[in-house]
Amino acid sequence: MTGPVVVGFDGSPESLAAAAWAAREARRRNLRLDVLQAWPRPKHVAPGTEQGDHAALARLAEREGELRALVPEVAVSASSVAADPVEALEAAAHDAAVLVLGSRGLGTVRGFLVGSVSQEVLRRAACPVVLIRADGDEPDGPVTVGLDLAHPADAVLAFAFETAALRSAPLRVIHVWSPPAGSEYMSYGAIGGLEPEVSAVERSGLAEALEPWRERHPEVAVTTDLIRGKAAVDLVDAATTARLLVVGRRLRRMPLRHHHLGPVAHAAIHHVHCPVAVVPYG
Repeated sequence: MTGPVVVGFDGSPESLAAAAWAAREARRRNLRLDVLQAWPRPKHVAPGTEQGDHAALARLAEREGELRALVPEVAVSASSVAADPVEALEAAAHDAAVLVLGSRGLGTVRGFLVGSVSQEVLRRAACPVVLIRADGDEPDGPVTVGLDLAHPADAVLAFAFETAALRSAPLRVIHVWSPPAGSEYMSYGAIGGLEPEVSAVERSGLAEALEPWRERHPEVAVTTDLIRGKAAVDLVDAATTARLLVVGRRLRRMPLRHHHLGPVAHAAIHHVHCPVAVVPYG
């Protein structure tokens, strides 16, 4: 990854936290940091000429100065564009190594309050997108990645291993599997009898998928968990001790309006308390 770390900024507490997280990530990756502020103005109106623009630009300039002080070894730039935020962030993601967005903390159902802009960008971005809660915490614990052996994704594993290596953190790989199709018509005992055989096959596939990445990153301590259940539920539960959760999003060969996150990524961004990275693959 050679592009910048890009962070969306609108002056809100969650975007302040996202900017600080992005600055530290840019320092870890030895990349520049681009702070992007966007909102739709008439195209003929220059930034700073409309009422309210002066305060917004002042906040952006102030945050740029704070970030330069926080990570003096990182090249920091800030820009304000007259564009729809989704379109501006999607465009920036084409050249970015990582795109960082804020999330409005925890809602009444103890999940992320993910705004419409963030959700739309997550569906469309070409690079990994990281969601940061308003408190900005990245707790101690392993970097955790959810791996789907039915759709093994080098991009997801590459991001997870690199992220763990940059933090000198352990990596926990979780694969959630379900009984074979049609087994809902079988007795509970018959399903239980299948478990050792299916589990052995899944464990072998997991080891095979991870082998080249272990060789590339021998410095990363890796643990694996094989869980029988539903990924959208069990991965969220398993991520309670994670410092960052990495999940994948399959790229679809269809118009953008039909793109979606998938149930696992959707559950993760709404219910996992730590930062969540959604990595496109396909």
